[in-house]
Amino acid sequence: MSEEKKDFVIKDRRIFAEGSPDQKEKAPEQKPSEEKSEERVTKNAGAFKSQEKISELPKINFATFIFSLNSSVLVQLGLIEDPATGTKVKNLAIAKQTIDILAMLEEKTRGNLTKEEDNLLKGILYDLRLMYVKEKG
Repeated sequence: MSEEKKDFVIKDRRIFAEGSPDQKEKAPEQKPSEEKSEERVTKNAGAFKSQEKISELPKINFATFIFSLNSSVLVQLGLIEDPATGTKVKNLAIAKQTIDILAMLEEKTRGNLTKEEDNLLKGILYDLRLMYVKEKG
């Protein structure tokens, strides 16, 4: 009994944030690949936080979703420039499909929208359908 036999070794492989007090105490024996992995996680987290600050997007709700689809149709109809390319390109088939998606949303959400949301959706659908007919004609 005086001699103990060790069959296995326990190593703590948890990843700790840079500068945390536990980092040096609990993870001293990391392999080089583990160190790179930890650096990537920390760098990616930092990049994500900086992107959040740079591009503050509007609050996501039903109205912003509908406005997003509306903008997509305007781009597809060639009425406004595509933000990605800076050019106006007309694609009536995709515009019709997006209008049909809005119509499906109107049907599927009937009775579940506020008065303002319902009016917004109906108004946008009416305007987009008129614009589509004008562009197709």
